[in-house]
Amino acid sequence: MNILVVLTSHDQLGNTGKKTGFWLEEFAAPYYVFRDAGVQTTLASPKGGQPPLDPKSDEPDAQTEATLRFRNDPEAQAALANTVKLASVSAADHDAVFYPGGHGPLWDLAEDTHSIDLIEAFHAAGKPVGAVCHAPAVFRHTKAPDGAPLVRDKPVTGFTNSEEAAVGLTEVVPFLVEDMLKNNGGRYSKGPDWQSHVEVSGTLVTGQNPASSEAAAKALLTILGVA
Repeated sequence: MNILVVLTSHDQLGNTGKKTGFWLEEFAAPYYVFRDAGVQTTLASPKGGQPPLDPKSDEPDAQTEATLRFRNDPEAQAALANTVKLASVSAADHDAVFYPGGHGPLWDLAEDTHSIDLIEAFHAAGKPVGAVCHAPAVFRHTKAPDGAPLVRDKPVTGFTNSEEAAVGLTEVVPFLVEDMLKNNGGRYSKGPDWQSHVEVSGTLVTGQNPASSEAAAKALLTILGVA
């Protein structure tokens, strides 16, 4: 069994001059959930190679058991440094796909045609698709086989407007995840800010924020029948 993990290649936080990228916990927690279950992972990004890390996710107050484990895991660090190019991967070669968040995906993965095609292929094949925090941005343009937005009428979640306001980036991001999911017809729900909240709709798994990363990954494994 092989799960494709897709990370952002975008490192600019709008026009602020600050850096962004993927959020470390949102990669590390699912990575170890998958690996500890004996599941192989393939790491990919639009540009390949080392994806950019959001520097704020590397600060002391953002560390978790999973991020600390990653920092002491040369094998995992090497895997992350050598992601394959997203255009080179196929849904046929993987059993599921998972998107960690961070603000980066709002700019690149949300608009990436390879990512859109992959998600649609996974979904059409009945294979699980997971995304956490800002990564549900990848559903901005994805369609179901009938041409409707993929998230239409499905229970979904993602980074809340109030969480975005709390980090002061409402006017910086190209769009708000919560608003986009609602506009696409998703049955959006949320828990308290910064607390774990996951929605599962058939083979679609979404998590609200960094705290939801581990639970979202476990929900994906449950769909795959992996204990």
